[in-house]
Amino acid sequence: MSDYIAPLRDMQFVLRELQLLDTLNQLPNQQDMNAELVDAILNEAARFAQGVLAPLNVIGDRQGAKWQDGDVRTADGWREAYGKFADNGWNALSCPADFGGQGAPRLLSALVEEMWNAANVAFGLCPMLTRGAIEAIELRGSEELKQTWLPKLVSGEWTGTMNLTEPQAGSDLAAVRTRAEPQADGSYRVFGQKIFITYGEHDLTDNIVHLVLARVPGAPDGVKGISLFVVPKVLLNTDGSLGERNDVRCVSIEHKLGIHGSPTAVLAFGDQGGASGWLVGEENRGLEYMFIMMNAARFSVGIEGIGLAERAYQRAVAYARLRIQGTEIGVPGREKAAIIRHPDVRRLLMSMRSRVEAMRALACEVALATDLAHSHPSEAVRRERQAFVELMIPVIKGWCTENAVDIASLGVQVHGGMGFIEETGAAQHLRDARITPIYEGTTGIQALDLIGRKIARDRGAAAFALIARLREARLALPDDDPQLAAIRHRLFSAINALDDAVNYVVNHYDDQARQVALGSVPLLELFGIVTGGWQLARSAQVARERLSGNDGDAAFYRAKLCTAQFYAGHFLTRAPGLAQAIVEGGDAALAMEDFAF
Repeated sequence: MSDYIAPLRDMQFVLRELQLLDTLNQLPNQQDMNAELVDAILNEAARFAQGVLAPLNVIGDRQGAKWQDGDVRTADGWREAYGKFADNGWNALSCPADFGGQGAPRLLSALVEEMWNAANVAFGLCPMLTRGAIEAIELRGSEELKQTWLPKLVSGEWTGTMNLTEPQAGSDLAAVRTRAEPQADGSYRVFGQKIFITYGEHDLTDNIVHLVLARVPGAPDGVKGISLFVVPKVLLNTDGSLGERNDVRCVSIEHKLGIHGSPTAVLAFGDQGGASGWLVGEENRGLEYMFIMMNAARFSVGIEGIGLAERAYQRAVAYARLRIQGTEIGVPGREKAAIIRHPDVRRLLMSMRSRVEAMRALACEVALATDLAHSHPSEAVRRERQAFVELMIPVIKGWCTENAVDIASLGVQVHGGMGFIEETGAAQHLRDARITPIYEGTTGIQALDLIGRKIARDRGAAAFALIARLREARLALPDDDPQLAAIRHRLFSAINALDDAVNYVVNHYDDQARQVALGSVPLLELFGIVTGGWQLARSAQVARERLSGNDGDAAFYRAKLCTAQFYAGHFLTRAPGLAQAIVEGGDAALAMEDFAF
């Protein structure tokens, strides 16, 4: 098996040469986040990912997590690795400084997260969920809740979870039945069962802080009657030390296709009189608060997709360099060649590479916008950047994870029959990636969010603002450079296709919602393809300038140009067809009678 090598050079290119770091440094709270500090953090993260997490990836896959009598034991080495992770401050990297965090920008933490996920995605799920719990408590919890729970969540001494799904509810949170009964001391007694709880039980830490959706007595029906509660695994004594176990029990963990190292728990609350919980914010506003966690988690799941795709690409390239098979087409003689010399294998590898680079740059653009939305001194800029972030969250989550599955599958294909053999490692990436388009809302749910909440609700304002940015970026490409001409032309057609599709949603959502919904996933893919092309076009322009100026590292910049040209020819060219499917493809599927399927 090949080793994971963090793609630091490409990360530095995105931060520096696409000038994202320069923009970040203009924020009043990020002026010290200079290139030297960023490089130091990324280099240390790379060492931890490569040296500690990556070697445990196969161990976690093969051993998995083990359940016995309500307790869960993680794979060999995981507890020690988590201890190092917390002790080295990685859990606190992007957490609020008021509670012991380092306050790093999302732009930086997104790239660090990519390394965790590429090295060992099953491990990376744990701190991801803890970060979501921290955000929900920080933004909506009382001062008492913050002081009680945040310091040890931030440090990583405790971990956090999200508890939404129930057996009868699935993604339909209106059907949540878990109930919370108020007590005289201001706490609540929680009763119910939750399923699919990632790291709902484990041996990495001594306490787990569950954030649980439940209904209080007399709550309205549907999603308007859901409240959010902190329900710890272990209760605290008055001095803050750990006390007795709460009435929370792990009934079982799931046997899954992938991410075997990550325990996915079924949790029972209140089997012995009620689990003690504390309300976050106000009653009946739990779903609103949980969306804080969900949106953060959705972006992070998109980052998972990028990490998995990068790892699958690296493994495929390593194999293609070493595997000798067949002769090279068009070359005289019968000498055997490495398969990386075969045209179709090169097509597969470029398909993988170009999308990984497009996804990484796009995710960083959204991460930077998140930082600007939080900290820019101009309220107008904060609003505009927040609208862009909200528009793009379903795209990052849906497009990057769907790409991850396809890229991991192509990785198996590059390996040929050996890819189907577990020992090569290619199959694990495909198995691990397959969950990412499902959890935190399936791609279909992300796409409905995109057309409904993010486009139709504001009559396309945020989408059209983005399209205007895309057109400006295309116009910035020199029209007299033959290496950029094809990219410029294909980006023009792709932007027009996206514009047509958004106009269709805006003009028809109110009276033809079903037809529009049928094209929602193709629209999400179209958004990803076009905005990814925007980022690679910017990359190509920078690369061309560096090559013209003989700025060094010529091989890197030539590869950037080739990657962007391939993406334009193989992915941007798909945009008009997707737009046609969105606008004209709905009637047949809706006309089909149910019994005929």
